[in-house]
Amino acid sequence: MNPYQPYPDRYADTAIYRRCGKSGVLLPRISLGLWKNFGAENHYETARTMVCMAFDQGITHFDLANNYGPPYGSAETTFGRILREDLRSWRDELFVSTKAGYDMWPGPYGNWGSRKYLMASLDQSLERMGLDYVDLFYIHRYDPLTPLDETLMALVDIVRRGKALYVGISRWPLEAFSYGIDFLKARDVPCLIYQGRLNLLDREPVNQGILSKAEESGVGFIGFSPLAQGLLTDRYLDGTIPKGSRMSLGGTLRPSVLTPEMLAKLHALEVLARERGEKLSQMALSWVMQHQAVTSAIVGVSSVHQLQEAVKVLHAPIPFNKTELQLIDDICLYSNEDKP
Repeated sequence: MNPYQPYPDRYADTAIYRRCGKSGVLLPRISLGLWKNFGAENHYETARTMVCMAFDQGITHFDLANNYGPPYGSAETTFGRILREDLRSWRDELFVSTKAGYDMWPGPYGNWGSRKYLMASLDQSLERMGLDYVDLFYIHRYDPLTPLDETLMALVDIVRRGKALYVGISRWPLEAFSYGIDFLKARDVPCLIYQGRLNLLDREPVNQGILSKAEESGVGFIGFSPLAQGLLTDRYLDGTIPKGSRMSLGGTLRPSVLTPEMLAKLHALEVLARERGEKLSQMALSWVMQHQAVTSAIVGVSSVHQLQEAVKVLHAPIPFNKTELQLIDDICLYSNEDKP
C-alpha cells in the first residue's frame, strides 16, 4: 500500500465551504457520511480510497455514529484505521462528527438519551477511532422519556471535559429543538448544527419550521439522505430493483416505496435533470444545497464513481431558476405514504 499524500490544491476552490450558522466553523457543502459501506463487512481498500479521495477534493467533514457499520461500531473502527495509516498528519484539517442515541449494546443503558449512555458511547467511539476528541458530537434522536435537561446537560459536560469541541442535535421535533437551543446557549455551549433528513421527496425540516428556526437562531443545518437512500438516482427508473442495491437488501429502503406514482415522479424529475445537463442524483443534491439555510449535505456512497458524481455538483453547481423550482414542487407533491 503506497503512502498517502493529499492533493496539494485541495483548498483551491473556497466556494465549496459555507459558514455553519453564526459559528467560526466552515463546512464543505458536501460532507461524506459513513452510515453504510464503511463497516467491517465492506472492502477496506474501497472505503480508504473514498475517504482519501473526498479529502483530496476539499471535503473535510466526515459524519459517523456509534452504530454505523455493519456491524455496530465498525465504521468508526474503519475510519480510525484510515486516520492512523493515512490521515494522522492532517488531523487538524479534518472535522470529525459522531453521534449516539440509537440502539448500540444490550440492556437498559445502550440506547436513547440518558447521560450514562451518551458518556459511555462517546468514550467507546473515541477509542475505536483513536481520537482524544471529536469535533462534533450529536444526540442522534429525540428521547420522549428521558428529561431533556439530562440529555442536554450531558452534551454540555462532554464539551467542558474536552471530549467534543461542539455539540449538535439530530431529529428532534421543533419544540424540543427550540428548548435545546436556549438551554445550551445559556450554558455557553451553543448548539452548532441540527441534522435532519431533507430531499426532494421528504421536506419535513422545511414544513415543520426546523430549517427556519435554525437559521434565525444562528444554528447550522446539515441534511442527510439527500438522494433518499438512492431512490433519487437512475437505479430504479426502469421499475426494477437491481441486485446489490439498497432496496434489494431490505431494511431502511423498502421495495413498497417503488409505486407507479413514485416512478412517475422519478421519471419527471429525470427529464428535468437531463434538460439541466445533470443526472437525477446531481439535481437532487443541488436542490438540497441551494437552500440558503443548509450548511452541508451528507452523501453516502458505495463506490468511487458515485463520489466523483457528487463532487461534480460540489465544484460546479448549476443554479435553479424560479420555473425549475416551481416545476420540482409540482412534481414532488406527495402524501406521507410516498416518503422513502
